[in-house]
Amino acid sequence: MNSLGELERTVMDLLWASGESLSAYDLQAKLAAPEASGRELAATTILTVLSRLENKNFVRRERDSRPHRYRAAAGREAHMADLMHEVLGGANDRAAVLERFVGQVSNEEAETLRRILAGR
Repeated sequence: MNSLGELERTVMDLLWASGESLSAYDLQAKLAAPEASGRELAATTILTVLSRLENKNFVRRERDSRPHRYRAAAGREAHMADLMHEVLGGANDRAAVLERFVGQVSNEEAETLRRILAGR
């Protein structure tokens, strides 16, 4: 699983939140907003980040327009599930990790897990 750097994660958060494809210039404006990061970055920096995200299969580039637009290849939930699988896969004792995890979830989360498992 490819991990995300801080700027990559911020860009992905913006793409996930938008629900639509964005250009590097769209992202540049959103990144400069105080509620995002407040960072003014060059468009070339954002394009470099998008290229890296594309190489890691986090984004897809839409080449039919200029400037190119980018969208998340998968949803935030899929990414989080992949991270959970990665952590679980690295455990020597998966049952112990699962037991510890389940022991820390709320009653509502436990009920959700029960419902999901019952549907399998």
